[in-house]
Amino acid sequence: MVQFHEVLAEVGDLGRFQIRLVVLLLVPSFLSAFSMFAQPFMVLDEAHHCSVAWVKNYTSVLNATDPLSLAVPLDAAGNPDSCLMFRPPPDNASLEDILSHRFNETQPCEAGWDYPEHRPPSLTNEFDLVCDRKYLKKTSQSVFMAGLLLGALIFGPVCDWVGRKVTILVQLLLMAVTGLATAFAPSFELYTVLYFAGATAVAGFPFSSATLLTEWVGPSRRTQAVVWTQCAFAIGQMVLAGLAYGVRNWRLFQIAGTTPVFLLVFYAWALPESAQWLLIRGKVEEAKQLIQKAASVNKRNLSPELLNQLAPEKTAHSGNALDLFRQPQLRKMTLILFSVWFVDSLVYFGLSLQVGDFGLDIYLTQLIFGAVEVPARYSSIFLMQNLGRKWSQLGTLILGGIMCIIIIFIPADLPVVVTVLAVVGKFATASGFSISYVYSAELFPTIIRQTGMGLVAIFSRIGGIITPLVSLLEEYHRAIPMVIYGSLPIGAGLICILLPETRGQTLKDTIEDLENWSHPRSLKPAPSENRTEATQKSSRSGVNTVSNTYF
Repeated sequence: MVQFHEVLAEVGDLGRFQIRLVVLLLVPSFLSAFSMFAQPFMVLDEAHHCSVAWVKNYTSVLNATDPLSLAVPLDAAGNPDSCLMFRPPPDNASLEDILSHRFNETQPCEAGWDYPEHRPPSLTNEFDLVCDRKYLKKTSQSVFMAGLLLGALIFGPVCDWVGRKVTILVQLLLMAVTGLATAFAPSFELYTVLYFAGATAVAGFPFSSATLLTEWVGPSRRTQAVVWTQCAFAIGQMVLAGLAYGVRNWRLFQIAGTTPVFLLVFYAWALPESAQWLLIRGKVEEAKQLIQKAASVNKRNLSPELLNQLAPEKTAHSGNALDLFRQPQLRKMTLILFSVWFVDSLVYFGLSLQVGDFGLDIYLTQLIFGAVEVPARYSSIFLMQNLGRKWSQLGTLILGGIMCIIIIFIPADLPVVVTVLAVVGKFATASGFSISYVYSAELFPTIIRQTGMGLVAIFSRIGGIITPLVSLLEEYHRAIPMVIYGSLPIGAGLICILLPETRGQTLKDTIEDLENWSHPRSLKPAPSENRTEATQKSSRSGVNTVSNTYF
């Protein structure tokens, strides 16, 4: 009997077959950036004032007087107020009474709002997301984050049930259909429903694609392959800035960003299934055919004797969620990781969704935000290899929090300084997010790793749901959101001191192994060898579904 990782070693860690797979998965990852971050460009603030049709009856007899001043009061800056209007005069009111502002009692807008002429349609001006409806912008973003949570919960089991390939195809179809349908939504309520449905697919794809990648790419190149897909997502954010700049009509923008997903219909034939999943499901002959195809593409020779020894793989018994809280050491680690993942998501999306609030041009800021993620993802590998997991996690969290705190004290008339600080914070947070994946997978014992990773992912999504609601607190004071985005990661970073270091350590198989956790003797182990040993150890233990979390 041979195990799959032994056969994969003969096929090759990263041959032409795996490179083709990586390229196939790079494209959806690139396109998913639109679904994740396009909405802030559709809900930009616009000048507006109450719609006052009655004043048009007097425009013919008013010469020097601005008709709008008769119907809308001026704000402190001398501009028409955005959300108030004078109460309309009675039908029998004389022009003299109106000009003397006799009817100057104010009230909220009652007939909608008017916007500057020749403005392209946006979610803001088409669905009146202003004044007492302005909160709907942030609410819809929270609904989107709730969709991300639901998608993570649904597509995890589905991926194990129907296979990696079918799951990815369903996700791409859902992403394309809901994305295109969103462009034709006649109401903001329907838009929000479709936005939520699309989020489920966007959330599920990274997990499904990472699973498929890690089950085909060998241990020595597994981390790099997953980082490549994350970099494709970052490049997608950069292209998003250019697309948003060139297409200002929100419906055309939505169509342009989602239609390319339909071009991936050939994935139904081009995308391979996971041979390891086929073995788990007992489909040995299908797995053998796929492995032979991979070896052929990689120009590697596989002996028939080796293939004949392949047998259905079995999974070991897994623990349940309660096991995470029974042993003191594991309970402490679990609670700390909950806070780390919650804060990771809160600050990452907090900075990303406020891309238009830092004072510089929103399109330029988005371009910079996307560009900075590429080195951020790669830097996480360097940091973990040289500083260790614990200090890398601690440092990135604290650095991101400090940047948010400093932003509070920078005057609004220094947008360049604010944007630079936000970019450094985004760099630290993106790098910290990648570190969290690796560190958490190494901390949880094999017997309960999948359960632990699932729970921390849930807390991450909860952080994303809360993010837009935190942004609403700026209505009370502009500094409140940044105080939260700054203080929480600093606190989460400091408690990471209580976590053990995992660099140079083999993975723990059971909860009892945590009792004998020892620190690594060498400060500079060979990281690639450790990852290889850890991954193979996990495979030997029979837990085949955890590889998607270990990158």
